[in-house]
Amino acid sequence: MSAVPTNTAPDVVTIEIDGVPMTAPKGSMIIQAADKAGIPIPRFCYHEKLPIAANCRMCLVDVEKMPKPAPACATPVMEGMKVTTRTKRALDAQRNVMEFLLINHPLDCPICDQGGECELQDLSVGYGRSVSRYVDRKRVVPDEDLGPLVATEMTRCIQCTRCVRFTAEVAGTYELGGMSRGENLQIGTYDGKPLMTELSGNVIDVCPVGALTNKVFRFRARAWELIARESIGYHDALGSNLYLHARRGEILRTVPRDNEAVNECWLSDRDRYSHEGLYAADRATRPLVREGEAWREASWDEALAAAAKLLKDAGQSVGVLAHPATSNEEGALLARLATGIGTGNIDHRLKATDFADAAFAEPFAAPSAQLERADVVVLVGCNLRHEVPLLHHRVHEAAKRGAKVYTINPVDFATTFAVAGKRIVAPSKLPAAFAALAHAAGAALPSGVSAESGDDVAAAVHRNASEALKAADNAYVVLGEVAENHPQASWLRATARALAAATGAKLARLPQGANAIGLARHGVRPAAGGLDAAAMLAQAQSAYVLYGVEPRYDFAHGAAALKAMAGAKVVAFAAYASEDLKQVAQVILPIGLLPEIEATLTNLDGTDQATRAGGKLPGEARAGWKVLRALGGALALPGFAFTDIDGLRAGLAAEAPANGSGLAAAPAAGEGFERVVTTPIYRGDAVLRRAAALNAHPLSTGARIVLHPEDAQARGLVDGAIAKVGDGIGSAALPVALDARVARGAAWIENGWDATAPMSPTAGLAVVGA
Repeated sequence: MSAVPTNTAPDVVTIEIDGVPMTAPKGSMIIQAADKAGIPIPRFCYHEKLPIAANCRMCLVDVEKMPKPAPACATPVMEGMKVTTRTKRALDAQRNVMEFLLINHPLDCPICDQGGECELQDLSVGYGRSVSRYVDRKRVVPDEDLGPLVATEMTRCIQCTRCVRFTAEVAGTYELGGMSRGENLQIGTYDGKPLMTELSGNVIDVCPVGALTNKVFRFRARAWELIARESIGYHDALGSNLYLHARRGEILRTVPRDNEAVNECWLSDRDRYSHEGLYAADRATRPLVREGEAWREASWDEALAAAAKLLKDAGQSVGVLAHPATSNEEGALLARLATGIGTGNIDHRLKATDFADAAFAEPFAAPSAQLERADVVVLVGCNLRHEVPLLHHRVHEAAKRGAKVYTINPVDFATTFAVAGKRIVAPSKLPAAFAALAHAAGAALPSGVSAESGDDVAAAVHRNASEALKAADNAYVVLGEVAENHPQASWLRATARALAAATGAKLARLPQGANAIGLARHGVRPAAGGLDAAAMLAQAQSAYVLYGVEPRYDFAHGAAALKAMAGAKVVAFAAYASEDLKQVAQVILPIGLLPEIEATLTNLDGTDQATRAGGKLPGEARAGWKVLRALGGALALPGFAFTDIDGLRAGLAAEAPANGSGLAAAPAAGEGFERVVTTPIYRGDAVLRRAAALNAHPLSTGARIVLHPEDAQARGLVDGAIAKVGDGIGSAALPVALDARVARGAAWIENGWDATAPMSPTAGLAVVGA
């Protein structure tokens, strides 16, 4: 007699599926146990990351002692349960469901953009009839315009509601829903507005049919024509794992790659659609050399010789400035180049304004994936939803589980969860407001950092937040872009460390760039006696090396950067030959972008992640490390003798720099509005700025000034009016938007726009009607 498995674990049950004995967690569903055992059960509405709906009934199975087939996705396992998935009754039920699903589905597989990767198409082969018995007219559903990213063919919709559940439970925006009933049921937005969530492209992935498709990719290629290459996102420091789909070397589509520790199975729109910017009209495809005021194409030998001569002539008065998304391999070679030519002036912190504590990006104190298990999260100077969308999703999940989220910001930035408490203060008051919270938690504030007295409302927020932090088992303090690039960022960082030490919270400073941690580790930082990024512009150098940088947009003060470089010799390693770059550079060396090269980046957890070349390099462009190797050889510098990327990597030595403890001087009280500076979600780097669909999205608002309604009223400004904005350094005429989320006395003006580049990020603003 064979032994019968017995279950001794209190949280699991013993079941049998198709004669295979197994254990499953109590409360889990049959379909989850079957998936774990590799037993296939067809489904449409079920998705492991979404709440159970049980409305397609495709997963009907036979359960012993049940009078009729049961949906595997909504039937909990029970001790001793016996399930069969291939009995005649189960198969007949599944085939009948398939017939009902196909009654109104259009027969447009040959022209459907989902053809070849459609779940309905695949399952209909196994469960559908060869000929439909339905002879009446099929229903037709009008399409909605969901914006520039997602295309709709809602006649194909089978009402699985995956997209509805995604926008509700994952994105948290509740933008899609079901309208009407029965055969009139339609999925849509009701108000006809485009999808506003920064994760909207994921509805394409979860849709099991061709009802929701990629509007940018649509009709450009068939699935079987594409080659997939593993890569990572490079527009924020999370480093989302993804696949690049290319045909004949041209990247046509980006889709997520599962990695539970990083991005789960999701992808932000920024990473999904940015590939469109790779093929902009101003892409640099051949080396360019300037002669007088004219530019001409040159051979690689001639361009490298011109660049080498320029750097030799400049001596040690050279500033090396790299975009913070530059790869580790390229960064290490830039550091060798700077050492070889005798300059310590090298940096990647282009938008920082406070270098008093010599701070560099550092990994989170605990894995970012644990954020969704946090008890308390404190967001300081942080627009998390736009800075790292999928990290915001983790906090959203934590809030759904009951986590308390507190914010201290100059703008009440939008979130998809309710906050337990918030302080909205002008930028100059941000350090004191944060210090008051730390003081309430019993933190030992650094000498020179003082806490605000505040009113009763502020005191209550600080008290509640401090008590929650001290009582939490898993708390995070998150510093975002506004904090890291604040004129008193050193104060905020010091306070954050003191608060984390006093409460046991994990400190999470968002790196300002996709590879800020990796560049700091690989030497793209000022050497002893060297100048930081701001000092290199304040003390104009004889020559500059720009790596992947567009001066107008990528510096804290674009106009100041252009001015500093106007009288210097500039060697630009660039993917785009923009007009601004041509104004300041003497040599432009075309390099590949991350999707086109093999490289590694270090994400916010401190994990090195590798990419493979997904697309071919345009024209005569070369991978950046190859160009740097050739330039180092032309200069006869040590450390450039390797022949391939493996040889380069063999010589890499990562070293995390130590952060200092200095504090910036307290700024003098200024006049006028205080500027709140943030980076637009779809304007953070050169590729994003050229992605047409992303820039057509409603989240890309254009240059504007956002004021509190009472501040605007005091100056006679109304919504939509044009205001003259100046700070004594630069000026602009900007449309006015009114929003009570902005702190009184503050003006929210994004960088990354032509109109806002002339203005300083820190000077007081005068605002008057045009």
